[in-house]
Amino acid sequence: MSAPDTPAGSGLAHLLDLGRPIGDLRPWAAVEVGAAAWVAITERIAAGEADLLALWGEPGVVRLALFDTATRRPAVVRLSCPEGRYPSVGALHPPAIRPERAIRELVGLEPVGLPDGRPWLDHGRWGVRTPLGTPEASSDAGEPYAFLTAEGEGLHQIPVGPVHAGIIEPGHFRFTANGETVVRLEERLGYVHRGLEGLMTGAPIAHAATLAGRASGDSTVACGLAFARAVEAAAGTEPPPRAVWLRALMAELERLANHLGDVGAICNDAAFALMHAHTGALRERVLRASATAFGHRLMMDRVVPGGVVADLGAEGAAAIRALVGTVRAALPALVRLYDGTPSLQDRTAGTGRATAALVARFACGGPVGRASGRAFDARRDLAYPPYGSLAFTVLVLTAGDVDARVRVRIAEIEASLALVDEILAALPEGALLAPVERPATGEGIAVAEAFRGDVLAWVRLAGDGTVARCHLRDASWFQWPVLEAAIEGNIVADFPLLNKSFNCSYAGHDL
Repeated sequence: MSAPDTPAGSGLAHLLDLGRPIGDLRPWAAVEVGAAAWVAITERIAAGEADLLALWGEPGVVRLALFDTATRRPAVVRLSCPEGRYPSVGALHPPAIRPERAIRELVGLEPVGLPDGRPWLDHGRWGVRTPLGTPEASSDAGEPYAFLTAEGEGLHQIPVGPVHAGIIEPGHFRFTANGETVVRLEERLGYVHRGLEGLMTGAPIAHAATLAGRASGDSTVACGLAFARAVEAAAGTEPPPRAVWLRALMAELERLANHLGDVGAICNDAAFALMHAHTGALRERVLRASATAFGHRLMMDRVVPGGVVADLGAEGAAAIRALVGTVRAALPALVRLYDGTPSLQDRTAGTGRATAALVARFACGGPVGRASGRAFDARRDLAYPPYGSLAFTVLVLTAGDVDARVRVRIAEIEASLALVDEILAALPEGALLAPVERPATGEGIAVAEAFRGDVLAWVRLAGDGTVARCHLRDASWFQWPVLEAAIEGNIVADFPLLNKSFNCSYAGHDL
């Protein structure tokens, strides 16, 4: 069952080689290890030799997915926990703390040495404990959450949320401030928990795919793509070439819509509504072109295991080409407007710096990571079809402030426009859907690049065509904690601006 115990001084690749290979997970390498090797691997992750991609559990088993920074390869490590306990990853590597808090209350596995034992997703309203493990009745009436304290003369607290103004997902933010300067921010999330993984357990693959596409609605294509590719890997299914290219086209349209919306919303939170009006109009054009091309403004439920369910006709292709021309013509003037407005630059430049060291430690993806020097893009670094055949530039900056996150988004808009052109020019003919086989057993794992960063999906299929287990991980899991650090030393009034420049998902995080 276990790999031999290994000395803490061994390299990460050596530790993985000593694990017992697990043959039923595709396409990544996977090993089962013992507790000592688990700790040694954790030490290597904490030392920066690998990025933590995900951490999840099920009854009696805990898994972590990592990206080896030396070999540039991903892997999954599994540890059996027959006594319901395992050595905490978060004890050595803080990015694992929140996932371990979630594992503890969803599955009931106890991370020994976990530095923070407070509840995370469970607000005491479920009626049961450990619903994905061995459920037991809960009499917890929802005790007040124990926020961390800060001591100092003249400090005061400002509670914000969980209900916010406008159409915004719920989340609570507890500020500790000295005057207007933020000393500490602590988040309380979990209000959008829907029991997504529980709903997927035992669900037919087709129904589970619809749930995956609703993990975070603004990333429905990326979430659906990660889930579909994981199912295909588990089942040994190859989607048709045309479907693969259409998926990329939808993903780039989704990226365009969200980045345009974010650039305008960031400027709007700096009281510059003119930019918001222009980018909002362009975003609407993207959504209308998507509806013309694929029958749905958000392209929800268009990506499915085995391929896609909507083809691109002549009218849709013409609408997308017209869209590209419109956005490409408008973008330079908008960039000049942004650069030429000193009052706007005064709000964005230098505000909300996320340090390169912290971003690297938390393996933040998307604009948050690339604005702070982390040059990771799953389309390139964990390349999946058809991106290995496409040419695109990944802009990386080092300032780590709101301005840098805006500029990364602008560069990604330009890159997506070019990718859409390239995809349309190379789009092959052929079928849209391949049948998903039903293996007796099979696990699959995949990553897709959403506009926020990498989305991961792991799935285990049952032989009857249902999902035995699934785990989805949105990029927001590793970005929300960095937001807490980035606001420190800034004023309270800058939080909406900083928060929007991160634009973390509540639903994608809360599951």
